[in-house]
Amino acid sequence: MNKSKGSTSLIVIVIALVVIGLIVWFGRTPSNVTPSFEAEGDAPVAVSETTKVSGSVSEYQNAELGFSVKYPTSWEKEEANSGVNFVIPIDKSQVSTIATLQANVQVLPGTCAFPPVTTIKDRSTLKVGENTFNMISMSNTVQTRTYFNRMYSLQSEGICYMFSLASIDFTPASKGLTGSQVTQAQNNNKAIIATADSDFQSMIKSFAFVVLPAGSDETKAAPGK
Repeated sequence: MNKSKGSTSLIVIVIALVVIGLIVWFGRTPSNVTPSFEAEGDAPVAVSETTKVSGSVSEYQNAELGFSVKYPTSWEKEEANSGVNFVIPIDKSQVSTIATLQANVQVLPGTCAFPPVTTIKDRSTLKVGENTFNMISMSNTVQTRTYFNRMYSLQSEGICYMFSLASIDFTPASKGLTGSQVTQAQNNNKAIIATADSDFQSMIKSFAFVVLPAGSDETKAAPGK
């Protein structure tokens, strides 16, 4: 009976991760849309903009979705209809078995709700200025793959800001690694994910609301002749 419950929990988690992946995949748009603009009369308003803050940090700002975050410049940005996705590079010169490593920010209408998983590794809150983020993390192994996911949510009136870091890595045996390579891969996996997780949490702490410039006061606008 316990084995059945454990199997069900793992299946639910895998389904949740697949759903998150599908949302990210089908919601993405080409990365060459930055900066993008929407015309507002004679004054175009930048919808999204990326600025290099330092040699290693960039800032992504989306006025239409109302937020900005700072992230490592090495992350590959992919804009999506409901936010932004970041593909985190993996050093191929290191012995590791990580297949996927990415982060994303989504802006969704309604009340924040994490996926209905039954196995949660950690749950907490993070206070950043006046904002309080809820957090859950999950880590499970299914067959030859290990899944790690950390998610934050921030509710602002009727809008939910959802942040997710996801990684998928294979077991060393599934990649044909043996002997000292196994230990090396396991250690490198932990180090790579830990670095990405630290950068991801720094991105959360950099989150800020962005307000679009106010439009013209139509009560004072004179019709053209």
